Amino acid sequence: MDGQRTGWKMGMESSIRLGRIAGIELGVNWSWLVAAALFTWILAGGVFPASNPNLGTGTYLAMAVVAVLVFFASLVAHEYGHALQARREGVAIDGITLWIFGGVAKLAGPFPSPEAELRIALAGPAVSLVLGVLFLGLAVLLPLPAAADGVLHWLGNTNLVLLAFNMLPALPLDGGRVLRSLLWRKRGDFRSATRTAALLGRGFGQGLIVLGVLAVIAGGAAGGIWLAFIGWFLLGAAEAEAQAAELGLALRGMRVADAMVRDPVVVTPDLSLDEFLDRVFFDHRHTAYPVIDTGDGRVVRGIVSFRDALRVPREQWPRKRVAEVMVPLEQAQVLDPSLPLEEALRTLAASPLRRGLVMSNSRFEGLLSITDVLRLLELLEGAPLARRHS
Repeated sequence: MDGQRTGWKMGMESSIRLGRIAGIELGVNWSWLVAAALFTWILAGGVFPASNPNLGTGTYLAMAVVAVLVFFASLVAHEYGHALQARREGVAIDGITLWIFGGVAKLAGPFPSPEAELRIALAGPAVSLVLGVLFLGLAVLLPLPAAADGVLHWLGNTNLVLLAFNMLPALPLDGGRVLRSLLWRKRGDFRSATRTAALLGRGFGQGLIVLGVLAVIAGGAAGGIWLAFIGWFLLGAAEAEAQAAELGLALRGMRVADAMVRDPVVVTPDLSLDEFLDRVFFDHRHTAYPVIDTGDGRVVRGIVSFRDALRVPREQWPRKRVAEVMVPLEQAQVLDPSLPLEEALRTLAASPLRRGLVMSNSRFEGLLSITDVLRLLELLEGAPLARRHS
C-alpha cells in the first residue's frame, strides 16, 4: 500500500534517514521496523515452512530476512517510480518515507493537470508489475535451490497481490488517484473529484473494519485485527485527502504575509528561563517566541518554545538563558513572506514547533503558525476550522 502525500496532514515523517538516491531523500519511519520484524517472524515461522517444507529453522530465518529486505527494496522502487515521474511533471519532491503500510512519496506541490496526476499515479504500480513478473519469471525459468525458489515465488506473488489491492479505486490508494485524475479531467473540478474518490476510500476503509471485526468474532484474531487496522488507516487517510483538497482551494492565491503575525511577542537571548517562563510565558501563553537581539538592532537569533525551557530542571532556571535552549536561526524554520500559504502550511506541519520565522532579506517580518493559518480561514469562511482540524 502506498500514497503520495499532497495535503499538509498526510504522510509519515522519517525517524531514520538513509540518504539520497537520484537526489531524493529516503527515510524509514519507526513503524516500518515493527512491520519488518513482524513479516520476518510470520515468514520464518509459517509461510516458508508451509511452502518449502523440511529446510530447517536457520534456512527459514535466512529466507525470511532476504525476502523482507528485497521486499523493502521493491517498495523503495515503487515509490521512486512515483517520485521520478513527479519530477518529470515539474512537481517538487520532499522525499520518500517507508512505514508500516508501505511507502509515501511526499510531493511538495499540487498536480499541474489531471494527466500529470494520472501518469504519476500509474508510475509506481508499473514498477511493481515489472518486479512481480520478473520475480515469478526467475522462479519459473531458472533451476534454483528450494530456498531461493521459495523467496522468489513469495516476492513475485506479494508484489502482484499488493499491486491489485493498491489499484482499487479508493483514495489514498494509487487506484483512487487514477480515479480522481479521470474524474478531474471529466469534470474540470479537482475538489469534486477528490470528494468522490475519498468517499470510496472511506467506504472501503469502513468495509475492511467490519470484515476485521467479523474475522475476530469467527476466531481469526490476528488477521481480523490487521484488516481492521488497515481499514482504520484508509478511513483516516481518505478523510485527510478530502480536507487537504478543501484547504488547498481556500488557500489558493494567498501568501505567508496574509496570515503571519506581524508584531509577535519576542524575547531576548540573555533573558533567564526564570523570567521567560514566569514573566513572558504565563502572561501570553504562546507556544514559541522569536529570539531577538536588540543590542545591535533587531537581529534574529532563533526561536524558543516553553517546552524547551521546561526540560531544564527548575533549580537551573535562574542561571540558564534563553540562548542556551533556543533553536538557533540556522536550524529554525524560516519562511519568505511571498511563499504560497499552502506550501508554508505543509512545511510547518512537518516541523517540530509547527511555527516559522518570517524573514525577507535577513529582516524579521513576523511569525507564522498553523493556528494562524486556520484562524485566517475561520475569518474568511466563517467556519470553525481550527476546531475541526485541531
